[in-house]
Amino acid sequence: MTASKHSPNSLRHHFLVASPYLADPRFHGAVIYLCEHSDDGALGLMINQPLDIHLGEILEQLDMHGGELDLPVYSGGPVEPERGFVLHPPGTSWQNTAEVTEDVLLTTSRDILAGIGQNQGPEEFLVALGYAGWSEGQLEQELGSNSWLTCPASTDIIFRTPWEDRYKAVLKLIGIDLNQLSESIGHA
Repeated sequence: MTASKHSPNSLRHHFLVASPYLADPRFHGAVIYLCEHSDDGALGLMINQPLDIHLGEILEQLDMHGGELDLPVYSGGPVEPERGFVLHPPGTSWQNTAEVTEDVLLTTSRDILAGIGQNQGPEEFLVALGYAGWSEGQLEQELGSNSWLTCPASTDIIFRTPWEDRYKAVLKLIGIDLNQLSESIGHA
């Protein structure tokens, strides 16, 4: 049986880090925050791969205030790269928000972007375009083939760790010292 959102086997609110065994180059060095993991599949957002566009540019394209915001927007994953997602802690209510945990919410409606542009949004947030998705049983299969390393997520890493340090910080949570890894893993 696969995990459900209420199952102790669910990896909701966990980080995934691509192992050397994952063949897909789009995820090399990626840290993915799993927002949903159930019998139906999984959905996560990459949180350490900024795009070449800043939040202010997106707000301007949407005719919203906040064009001066020089904040990163992340590639959340290869699925629906035109779709926006905002991770944030609880506070103000937004039109389309799902609770990941009591400390992390996921909003997909434009009203949160308008709030951010008017300096009325959440104090901490992460904006991503696109997501990483897995169909029923797919993530479990990839985990079984050692494609991913996992650990419980930390809001400090999501919201307060600079993006370029998130990969190393998650590896540290897992118990892996990046400085101890050999370039020739698996070779004698």
